[in-house]
Amino acid sequence: MIMKVGLDIMGGDFAPEATIKGAILATKSIPEGVRLVLIGDKEKIIEIDKFKDLISPKVEIIHTPEFIHMGEHPAKAFAKKPDASIVIGFKLLQAGKIDGFLSAGNTGAMLVGAMQVVKSIPGIIRPCISVALPKHNNKHTIVLDVGINPDSKPDVLYQYAILGSMYAEYIYNIHSPKVGLLNIGKEEEKGNLLTKTTYQAMKDTTDFNFIGNVEGNDIFDDKVDVIVCDGFVGNVILKQVEAFYDLVKKREPYDEFFEKYNYVDYGGSPILGINAPVIIGHGISNDIAIKNMILNTVNVIKANLIDKFKEAFK
Repeated sequence: MIMKVGLDIMGGDFAPEATIKGAILATKSIPEGVRLVLIGDKEKIIEIDKFKDLISPKVEIIHTPEFIHMGEHPAKAFAKKPDASIVIGFKLLQAGKIDGFLSAGNTGAMLVGAMQVVKSIPGIIRPCISVALPKHNNKHTIVLDVGINPDSKPDVLYQYAILGSMYAEYIYNIHSPKVGLLNIGKEEEKGNLLTKTTYQAMKDTTDFNFIGNVEGNDIFDDKVDVIVCDGFVGNVILKQVEAFYDLVKKREPYDEFFEKYNYVDYGGSPILGINAPVIIGHGISNDIAIKNMILNTVNVIKANLIDKFKEAFK
């Protein structure tokens, strides 16, 4: 059976050049049986110098005359531009004509499509965005949420723990991943009302391997595999990591490990808890970032993660 991965060719600060070059790189790495569905303005695609390299049985192009600009209001643009590349991508995903969709374009519009078109898996209160931060031993710490929900309730954070645990297990092959609740101290009584209440809900659970509270200095440590927090805190963490990488680069000490914090290697951030695989990329994604996003999407589809979520939240 052919797997089809939809890519918004018009999404990102450097589109369509970067997205097309990323698609070309991906065609050299994706396995047999995977097809890229490039969604965007065909005339602009043809204008790119390397267009001829896209002519392949692994690539299909769907023409869309419009796209949503980075600065546009997400909900209004989604409604007023039915032929925009992001909108068409979500329609194809909903119809089952592609198996996953990714874009480095307007993040708000991607969230609108995820929530209004693909929608949440039944039983999941609020989907979230996760990021996998590299650790020194070639492992990762999954952090969620990193942006969708700045205000969360304990039952939402509890579900994040389940989603993050399953994501760590099936995508990163971490058996019985250790789940920690991000807090200002390890003691049970520490924290604000949200973390104290969430701790009480998690402490005796059998739904995931809860190890208790963790602190900011545990993020890159082996003691935890999945860190749960609200989207406000998670987004601050993500931006700090990006800023720290930029600072290291400016100081010019090359270190192979720190290069792993380059946004290029993230492979995009999946929205967990919706009915189909959707990956959001950084707006400044280059060709390598786009390639890694595509490969990440392929892995999520191959892992059959959505069906596993649906079964878990019946």
